[in-house]
Amino acid sequence: MLKHTRAGQPLWLPDVREAFAKAEDGVPLVVRLKSFDGKTRDWRHTLPRWHDDAERQLVRDYLCATVYNAMSVCGGYEMRFFTDLQAKSEIDLLDEIPQIFQLSATKRHGLGKVVSTANRMGTAFTRKEFNFTTCDMSEYSEYWESDKSCGSPADLLLTLAREAECAHCVGVDVGGTDIKLAASLNGRLIAVKEYDWNPAAYSEIDQLIEPILLLTRLMRACLAAPDDPRLDGALCRDATDEEMAAAIAAVEAGCDTGVLDAIGVSFPDIVLRDRIVGGETPKTDGVRRAAADYEAEFEKLGALKERLLPLCRGEGRCHIINDGNMAAFAAAMELVCGGETDTVSRGVVAHSLGTDLGTGWLGADGTIPQLPLELYDAWVDLGGCGAAALPPEDLRGTRNENSGLPDARRYMGQAAAYRLAYALDPRLLEGFTEESGGVLRIRTQPDDLRKPCLEHLMRKASEGDANAEEVFRQIGRHLAVVSREMEYLLHPETETRFLFGRFVKSERCFALLREGFAEGAPHLRLKNGGEGLANTPLMRQLAMRRDVTVAQFAQAVGSIYYALT
Repeated sequence: MLKHTRAGQPLWLPDVREAFAKAEDGVPLVVRLKSFDGKTRDWRHTLPRWHDDAERQLVRDYLCATVYNAMSVCGGYEMRFFTDLQAKSEIDLLDEIPQIFQLSATKRHGLGKVVSTANRMGTAFTRKEFNFTTCDMSEYSEYWESDKSCGSPADLLLTLAREAECAHCVGVDVGGTDIKLAASLNGRLIAVKEYDWNPAAYSEIDQLIEPILLLTRLMRACLAAPDDPRLDGALCRDATDEEMAAAIAAVEAGCDTGVLDAIGVSFPDIVLRDRIVGGETPKTDGVRRAAADYEAEFEKLGALKERLLPLCRGEGRCHIINDGNMAAFAAAMELVCGGETDTVSRGVVAHSLGTDLGTGWLGADGTIPQLPLELYDAWVDLGGCGAAALPPEDLRGTRNENSGLPDARRYMGQAAAYRLAYALDPRLLEGFTEESGGVLRIRTQPDDLRKPCLEHLMRKASEGDANAEEVFRQIGRHLAVVSREMEYLLHPETETRFLFGRFVKSERCFALLREGFAEGAPHLRLKNGGEGLANTPLMRQLAMRRDVTVAQFAQAVGSIYYALT
C-alpha cells in the first residue's frame, strides 16, 4: 500500500478496509456512533500491527478517515471505540483522536470541522456537544433495533401529486454556481428561472439569502400575473437583480400577490427538520473568513424558513431539504407516478452531480432519514501523495478547499473534471485557466468560466475526444468508490443509484459515467435521473419545454412537490 501511494496512485478507503480486515494479528475495533435520528450504529474494523512510522501513519489516516466519514454521513453526538485496552500501541492511537479532531478547540480546521458541524446540530436539537470515549471490548454488546417500518411511501407520494393540481407552489434548487426555480399554478408549470451566482465569494449571510428571497418573489409574481409581459425579461437568465426587482415591484403594485401556498427548497448543505445546520461547505467559505462571529452569522441561514414563510399566504408551508435528499425524493415521485411502486418499496438512493456531489436517501419505510449524508465530504483516498501536497486552491490538487482533505469533492463534480482534464491533457483547459503564485485556477474574473469550462469538457467528450471521455469515465469510477462507502456506513436495501444534475445532461457523458461506475461497483446499477423519469404532471410539462431539460430542473420541480409534505 505504501509503495502504491508513494507512486502517486489513489489508495481507496474501501480497499484498505478490506485488506486490513484480513490481518491475522490485527486488533479488533468497533466504532459506535449515536446519531441525531435516534439510532445507534456500529461498524467493525481491524487495525493491523505496524512496524515503522510510515505504516503507523497509514493506519492513523485510515482511522481518521473512518471517524470523519461516519460523522460526515451519519452525524451524531457521541462516538465510542470498543477495543482491547491491553493493545497499548492501538490505544495510544485512539487517545490521539480527540486532539486530531480538535475536540476542545473553539475554532477548528481540517478534520475538526466535522466536530463543529456536529456541535451545531447538537445546539439545534439536543443541546449536546460531541465527545469520544474508549471502552474495553468486554463492555461491548451488539446493538439491536426493532423494526419501525411504516410501510411504502407510494400512497403519500401519489397524494402529493394530486394536491399539487390545486395549489400555487414555488420550487427552489440552490446550487454552487446557480439557482433554479419553478412555479406551479394549479398543476400548470408556468415559469422557470435560472440565476447565476457565486456564494463562496460573499462575506455576509444576507448576500446568500437576499437573492433567494428576490427570486422567490419573482416566481410569486408569475403566479399572481402569469401573463404579464413585464415579467418576461426578468425570467431571462441574464436579467440583473435590478431588472428583476423593477419587474416584481411593478406587478406587486398592480395586483394581489398573496397567492403562494407553499415553497420547497433544495439546499446544498446539511438540513435537518427544515433547518440548515451544516455551515462547513464551500458556499459559506467567504462568510467564514470575513465574519467576526461566524456562528451568529450562520444562524441567519439556519433561519431561512422563517424568512421565506411570510411570502406565503395564510397557513402557508415552507420545507427545506438537502439537495441530495431532494434528488432521492424527486426520483421516488417519478417512479411511483410511473407505476414503479415495487422499485420504491426498497427505498431510493440518488445523487445530484454538478458543482459538487449531493447524496439523498428515501428509506424503504418511506421516510428521509435525518442524517447529514455529506458523502461529498468523505475522505476516500489515502494515497496520491503528489496531488495531495498541492494547495487546495490549485485545480490540480486533490484537497478540498474547505476541509483541506483529499475528499470526494475533488474526485467528483466540476472540480474533479478540471483536475482530471489537466492531468490527462492540459490542452483541454486552454483559455479557461489562470496561474498566480504557482496556483492554477479556472478564471472567475471578469467572467466566471467554471460552468463554461465544464460544458466545454462535456462537449469534447461527446465529440469523441479520448482524454475528455476518460475524464467522465474516471468520475464514474470515483462515484463507485463513494457508493461502496455509503453501503458500508448505511446498508441501503436498493441496488439502484439515480443520478441527477449537470453531468447527466449529455447522454454520452452519462454513458461514460456509467461505464466507469460499472467497473468499480458491478453489483450496483446507475440510472439517469433525467432520462425516462418524467411521470408526474409537472415533470411531463418540464420535459416538453425546449428551453430547459429535465436533468437541469428536476430538483426545482421536485421541490414543488416536497413543499406540500
